[in-house]
Amino acid sequence: MAAASNVITLLDQRIREGRFQRALALIAGIASLLSGFEAAEEHYRAGYGLQVMYTPVLISPLLLAAGIGSTFSRRAARIALPLASALTIADGLIGFYFHVRNIARRPGGWRLPVVNAVMGPPLFAPVLFTISGYLGLIAALLRRGDDPIDAPPLPPWLPALPGDLGADLSSLEHEVREGRFQQQLAVAAALAALFSGVEAWYSHYKNNFTHKVEWTPLAIAPLMLAAGLGSVGSRVIARALLPAASVLAILDGTLGFYYHLRGMARRPGGRHLGIYNLLYGPPPFAPLLFAASGFMGLVASLLRRSA
Repeated sequence: MAAASNVITLLDQRIREGRFQRALALIAGIASLLSGFEAAEEHYRAGYGLQVMYTPVLISPLLLAAGIGSTFSRRAARIALPLASALTIADGLIGFYFHVRNIARRPGGWRLPVVNAVMGPPLFAPVLFTISGYLGLIAALLRRGDDPIDAPPLPPWLPALPGDLGADLSSLEHEVREGRFQQQLAVAAALAALFSGVEAWYSHYKNNFTHKVEWTPLAIAPLMLAAGLGSVGSRVIARALLPAASVLAILDGTLGFYYHLRGMARRPGGRHLGIYNLLYGPPPFAPLLFAASGFMGLVASLLRRSA
């Protein structure tokens, strides 16, 4: 018990001081792999009708490689990781534009928003793809557990930015490096939970909410949204409600992952048609992306606030 308590205390201290670059870089890479697989699955169902559909499939392994490399190399964390992360964010935003455009091109377009949003391309899936890029950018600005107490040098790409943008990012880099970005990460967790909740609603609506457990992400997502946004103005919410809601999101996402795997196994052919059921069954990793919003909220609750 004493050893476990010491580990938890050390972890809390590392997060509060912004010294968890290795862990967050690896998590960003894994999140990129999961969201990239979800994109590959959805685009396969759509027949890869546009060449741009291949981009998340190609980019997600880049961020995974950068995340893994960053656990071993400071240079990879300061150069390769932010580049791969920025590329991931840009690709997610481009994908969001194409999803909005394709919904508009369906019969009735945005005049039938519910029907076309449910039956068309998942609207917020590309935005969720950007979450791993956001985590990667944050990781690139953090310190490592064995870094010296004095501030590390600025990332080599910051001074090259023009004027006020470089100055603003330098200020952000200082706050992130010191673990003082609680409000920002709380808002990101709130938005990630909202988008994941909407995606869960799309998917479960198509399934006619066959199981009552399919309603749970729709109940937890608003709670995460309220806790994350409320944390911007309240330390009490950030230290009490946000971690409680985040743990619920993590547990619910993990439970959803189990149910999605079970749903795939119960389809005709089960494991004997594993690839087919993987592609056309419930998206296996979608619940883990909901759990990721809870992880972000939990980390935010341990951080310090902006000076």
